[in-house]
Amino acid sequence: MWLSDMQKIGVGFIAAGCFFLLLGVLTLFDTSLLAFGNILFIAGLIFLIGHRRALGFFTQRRKIRGTICFCFGIFMILLKRPITGFIIELFGVLGLFGDFFSLIISFLRSVPFIGPVLSNPLIAPTIDRLAGIRVLPV
Repeated sequence: MWLSDMQKIGVGFIAAGCFFLLLGVLTLFDTSLLAFGNILFIAGLIFLIGHRRALGFFTQRRKIRGTICFCFGIFMILLKRPITGFIIELFGVLGLFGDFFSLIISFLRSVPFIGPVLSNPLIAPTIDRLAGIRVLPV
């Protein structure tokens, strides 16, 4: 499946947004970098999946708490409370994108150097519990 030009722009915006968010955290929660990263991330998501699907994603009944936390965290960052806003925003991200963590962990377990570490019997139960992966007892 090939991406359209708008979707390619969306991927670029999301990557730039993640970069600016990381840079904002590394510069001890610089408010302007965090705000710029959030704006780019949301714009990229809208470009990537479309405005109707993005609105539908954020307004799903089971994800409304995550949406509220995410928006309130961005609002707190814009009010010059970057650490509090970032923590609240992280809770929102977990509420919105928490379903994808099990998929990400499953993918990372197939990567050559990371997979054996994540599959280690000492680490795997904790990672599975954090990602919400249900494992049958042995």
